[in-house]
Amino acid sequence: MKYVIFLGDGMADEPVARLGGKTPLQVARKPNIDRIAREGRTGMFRTLQPDMATGSAVANLSVMGFDPRQCFQGRGVLEAASMGVDIGEHMAMRCNLICIADDGTIKNHSAGHISSAESDQLLEALRAHLPPTMRLHTGVSYRHLLVAEGLNTALECAPPHDHPGERAADLPIRAKKPEAEESARVLNELTALSQEILRDHPVNRARRAAGKDPGNSIWLWSPGRKPKMWTYAERFGVTGGVISAVDLIFGIGVYAGLEKVEVPGATGLADTNYEGKADACLRVLREKDFCYLHVEAPDEAGHEGNLELKIRTIEDFDRRCIGRVLEGLEAAGEPFVCAVLPDHPTPVEKRIHTREPIPVAIRDPRHPADDVQVYDEVSCRTGALGLFEGDAFIRSFFGKPA
Repeated sequence: MKYVIFLGDGMADEPVARLGGKTPLQVARKPNIDRIAREGRTGMFRTLQPDMATGSAVANLSVMGFDPRQCFQGRGVLEAASMGVDIGEHMAMRCNLICIADDGTIKNHSAGHISSAESDQLLEALRAHLPPTMRLHTGVSYRHLLVAEGLNTALECAPPHDHPGERAADLPIRAKKPEAEESARVLNELTALSQEILRDHPVNRARRAAGKDPGNSIWLWSPGRKPKMWTYAERFGVTGGVISAVDLIFGIGVYAGLEKVEVPGATGLADTNYEGKADACLRVLREKDFCYLHVEAPDEAGHEGNLELKIRTIEDFDRRCIGRVLEGLEAAGEPFVCAVLPDHPTPVEKRIHTREPIPVAIRDPRHPADDVQVYDEVSCRTGALGLFEGDAFIRSFFGKPA
């Protein structure tokens, strides 16, 4: 048996007045996703518990079967694993490049989806001012990594994608414990320093001249240390690969013992290489048992508040990626189990992650289908799978009892 999870990041949403009270999933043309629901069983999945952060790290850990309370040590450490950065016993943090508007508010969390090459030039200017106890590592687009020695992780940080339009000065890093106060001060000073250094950097002058948002500040968040996690071979007896454009997802996969499969042209945006991801998935499944295929584009469209783009990314995911994988698997003639779901909602009218349960569909030839005919936030509520919590989804997906 082959297994594949199709993860459309942030794909779920809320009713939108412009759509007559429907969601993007309800209006999008998605015959392949609907087929998985029609030929499988459906339900809902609470990936984000009330006391956990609403980030993609926690949500994807939940989807992949891990307990975030036990193994979530910060987003930075997961991305370090993907980047091949050995953090040892030190703290790692996500380091965004963001755009702060002239009025001091966070215009966006991505510096206008700045390129990796531009980011590296900006970070290089900042590296010259770092103490020897700190290292900045360039990631993909606006997503980067800070590794720091001797700092305390008991810090309260504000993820920038959760605070668009808010004043950056009102969102400093704060200490959760007295012993972390010095660490908070050091990191806040680094953020302020970055704003001085990056404000008139040639890269940002060129971006402004081209009508693009500058990357005029770093934003540090999600501190942690290296986690301990089981692997898929240990728990489910399967080998597998993970496909994404996002270091966070790769990092979870690396810790879980999955092969990191990079695809040329995978951007994390609407222009990502859907066909390339589909073909890479089929290559993984020729040699291994399981593939986790992650597409970031719907989430980024939700953060932008771009309704039309979000609908298009769902349709592209369906037609150019999922349909291509299903066709390839059927041509190979080997039975397979597939599931489709987001990790969390990213409503276009809120532009942030929310913690509502998300719809899920699992097509497994060993089980009869339920009565649900289409995949969306409303239809799946009546499905035979009910409401998943904890690791119930991944156990159901692999056919493993509790």
